[in-house]
Order: sequence, then structure tokens, then C-alpha cells
Amino acid sequence: MKIDAARIERTLADAARADAGAAREALAQARLARGLDEGQVAALMGLSDPELLAELFQTAAAVKRAIYGNRLVLFAPLYISNLCANDCAYCAFSSGNGSLKRRALTVDEVRRETLELVRQGHKRVLLVAGEAYPRQGFRYVLDAIAAVYSAREGAGAIRRVNVNVAPLAVEEFRLLKGAGIGTYQIFQETYHPESYRAVHTRGPKADYDWRLGAVDRAMSAGIDDVGVGVLFGLFDWRWELLALLQHARHLEEAFGCGPHTISVPRLEPAAGSRLSEHPPKPVSDVDFRKLVAILRLAVPYTGIIMSTRESARMRRETFALGVSQISAGSRTNPGGYRDGEAGAQFSLGDHRPLDEVVADLVGLGYIPSFCTGCYRLGRTGADFMDLARPGEIRAHCDPNALSTFLEYLLDYAGPQTRADGEMLIPALLEGMEEGPRATSRRLLEQVRAGRRDVYC
Repeated sequence: MKIDAARIERTLADAARADAGAAREALAQARLARGLDEGQVAALMGLSDPELLAELFQTAAAVKRAIYGNRLVLFAPLYISNLCANDCAYCAFSSGNGSLKRRALTVDEVRRETLELVRQGHKRVLLVAGEAYPRQGFRYVLDAIAAVYSAREGAGAIRRVNVNVAPLAVEEFRLLKGAGIGTYQIFQETYHPESYRAVHTRGPKADYDWRLGAVDRAMSAGIDDVGVGVLFGLFDWRWELLALLQHARHLEEAFGCGPHTISVPRLEPAAGSRLSEHPPKPVSDVDFRKLVAILRLAVPYTGIIMSTRESARMRRETFALGVSQISAGSRTNPGGYRDGEAGAQFSLGDHRPLDEVVADLVGLGYIPSFCTGCYRLGRTGADFMDLARPGEIRAHCDPNALSTFLEYLLDYAGPQTRADGEMLIPALLEGMEEGPRATSRRLLEQVRAGRRDVYC
């Protein structure tokens, strides 16, 4: 995998000469929900006319509804270690940050942290570790995954672990696959080689090509659900977006399916990092909303993840523009769910607990989803994409979302959230097509009868 920087530069130069007609042609193509090429993406990047911006946002909302409906998948990050061998200028976990108290959770501590999340109502986690391990080496990650799956309280458990850890060799990726993970996630941070070298000065992460090739190695090892992303603010977001799309196209051509998820974090302040206080290429709120909308139109089948780096207001605004997965009640330090936020990797913008986030989604008419059914039924990789591209995945995901939502309401929600959620469910059912509605009613009846983890 190589990023064609010269091609990106040519595309951006051509886009600088594009007019409103080119943007409208791109939007007309986007409405078909078949994706956009690089030139069409670039034509939308320069939009500033309020009327055209509104049209962009409306188109993104329509495409998102067609493929993902009005559900939002919820998860929590689970940081197991902040040990790191890298000097990254934007990160509190940087090995050069002598003020950070280092910690790697034991297996028992991982299990206790997981139980804290289970008691909140979470069903899926993203396991995160700094890029260095205790003496067990990579086995430490595998043991932590097993500990997460072993943590149970009543009917509560984490049903799917996604993983964000350092780039691995193919054989290690096979072991990760064997541990029963869902998605392997890794961010290039910045695809721009010169900017990458400037902020990654020491450690394994300084090797740009080894990191860029990680997703290829993961997919070669049999992990067919992968997640990619950019840390926006390190370089021009337009350049980064085109590079990210090159990466996605490469995966489609090489492996038959693109990334299952794309994350869109913006650089936020991190303790011990002066660069994080003043991003080299900050992304305005207007441009951030724009890039989310463009990304939804460019790769309509892909889940877009919005973390708690962003404020509650910004998160709400981007739900309709393309976001389909969000973290909630997050802590970004090892042991954070039991011990508090000291030693976090970066500053959070949304500190609300899970129940408050769920209540907010209910008020906005969204289905808060804790579904993990696709992973258990083998709807991953190309099989998932084949259903997502034409929007057929909704026939499975909407009923599963509703059943897990009801589980949450009955088992974990506060009284007001439960009351509001129970009122929303009939309206959500009414908006479904006949087949998914019948499936949803059947699953909901099973949940009300006491069954848990029912899915189709």
C-alpha cells in the first residue's frame, strides 16, 4: 500500500478551479449512494455557499438514513495500558512524557474495569493499549481480551471486543483473530509523510510504512472487519481525506471490501503535549461537519465513528450527517472507570454518563443500539458490505437495535430514560417496513419475557 501524494496534489489543484456546477454534479451522483470518486470528493471540499452547504448536509442525511436508518451503535473504550515506546508529539502517553504515571492493568483489574462497564449497560468495548507491553509481550493483549469476555454479572456481559493496538505481524494478527475480536482498528494519524515524521520522532511508530501496511496484514490474517482513521489537525484535512479514501479503495481492490469503520477524531489537548494545544492545521467546526458529510457520501457503506473527544453539541450535529457509531461515558486512562480520569490520553469534550447519552438519543428519535449480532452470525467483511451497499442491512440491524435497546431500558436505564424509551419504541416500530417490524415485535416479546441476547 502506497499513498499517491502527487495524485492528491493534482486533484486538489483541479478542485480549486471547480465551480458550483461541479459540486452539484457530485451531489447528484452522491444521492445514488454508490460512492464518489476523488474528483467529486474534492469538488465538495471547497463549498462555502450556504445553499450548497445545506444541500450537502441534506444529501448526507438522506444517504445515512437509507443505509443505516436512525440507529446509533454505542460502545466504550477500555484502556488496559498506557505503557508506550513511542514519542508522539500530540499524545499524553508519549514515552517522553515523564509526568505521566504509567500503568498496565492486571488481568483481574481488566475484569473489574469490564464489570464497571457491564453495570452501566454496555455490550461492546474497544480495547486500547499503548504501544508497549508488560513482560508477557503481545500475550498480554490476548489475556486481556479473554478477561473482558469472562466478566459477567447476571445477564450482563460484553458481547464483542474490538481492538486498537500497535501494528502486528501476520502471525500475531492470526492470534488476535483467534481471540474472537470483532474489528481491528488502527489510525495512520496523518497520511502525509512529512507531517508523520515530524510528530513521530522515536519508537516503532516512527516507521510510516509499517503502520500503513498494518491493515493489509490484518486482512491477510483473516480479520475481515477493520477500522481506519485520521487524527484531524496534524495536516490539511482535505489532503488527509483524499489519502484516507485512497486507502479505502486499495482495501476494496486488494481484499474485496473496504474498512468496516472510519473514525474522525480531531486533535484535542493532552497533558504534556504543547503541540496538542496548538494543532498545526486546526479543523474548524464548519469544516468538520463538512468532512463528516463528504465522508458519508464518498463511502456510504462504512460506519463512521464519533468519539467523546467532541462536545455533546457537535456530536448531535454530526449524527444526521453520517455518524453511525459513538462512544459514551468514556475514560481514556487505564483503570479510569473505577478510579477516575487522572492520566487520560487526551481531553474529553463529552463527559456525560451512558444513561444521559441514551436519554439524549431517545429525545432526538434515534435508536440507541448495543447490537453485536452481525459478528455472531458471520455478517462481516464482504458479506456485511454486500448487505450495507444497497441498504439491506437495515432489515437485520433495526430489529437487533430495538431488542438491545429494550434490554438496556429494562436492565440498566434510569426511570425517566426507561419511560421515555418505552414511549419511543411504538413510534420506531410504526416507521419500519412490514418484515422488519414483524421481526422486531418477535424479538421484543422475547426480551420482555426475560430472554437476553436475541438477534436475527
